[in-house]
Amino acid sequence: MATVTLPLSQLELWLDPVSRSGPENMAVDEWLLQTANRSVLRVYGWEGSWASLGCFSDFKQAQNQIVNVCWVRRLTGGGIVDHQDDWTYTLVIPHNEDLARAKGAESYRVIHQALSFVLNDSLNPILSDGSTAGTDSMCFRNPVCHDVIDGVGNKLAGAGQRRSKEGLLHQGSVAGKCDKIVSIDRSKRFSALLATNWTLVSFHPPTEIISQKVAERYGCEEWTRRR
Repeated sequence: MATVTLPLSQLELWLDPVSRSGPENMAVDEWLLQTANRSVLRVYGWEGSWASLGCFSDFKQAQNQIVNVCWVRRLTGGGIVDHQDDWTYTLVIPHNEDLARAKGAESYRVIHQALSFVLNDSLNPILSDGSTAGTDSMCFRNPVCHDVIDGVGNKLAGAGQRRSKEGLLHQGSVAGKCDKIVSIDRSKRFSALLATNWTLVSFHPPTEIISQKVAERYGCEEWTRRR
């Protein structure tokens, strides 16, 4: 497996202007993974009150952690995330990029190292060594190795990953909402640290395909409650 020492060769930044439901957001991410021929950083919002759980998370346990939200299960791993108060992004990396072929821990480290450089310096963001990782299912109460933490160990950012024949899907969350200006600035600086060349783009996910993915998986109660 490759060890990554350089950023991505190119990246497309999509500041998705449409706030979507949980199932629609997950469907769009999967569509990007299956169709993108260049790396894409998607920054997006949520329509309504949503929380997500990892592909292997326990649904009943999740329900006990956060109340009065709608639930969606991600295609990626990771813990339980409350999206009512976070900055959410997805990074899709095609298989032809070294980062997509790197070991999971290495790709996680590279992405979060770049992210740590764009967060508020007053927080003293660093990468966790994993020494305080536990069994808590709530993502932001359990910093695992290479998560972004502040100077006193509070978790600032985490993510879940999944690899497929198409490439790497990295779904990330940063604690705390930020306004549009801060979000755009963060997105651009993050892009510049991830890729040698990056450009702003717009995508128009096909309604029929997104609706099908929602109906067959992300909006399906059986999928959400599968564990």
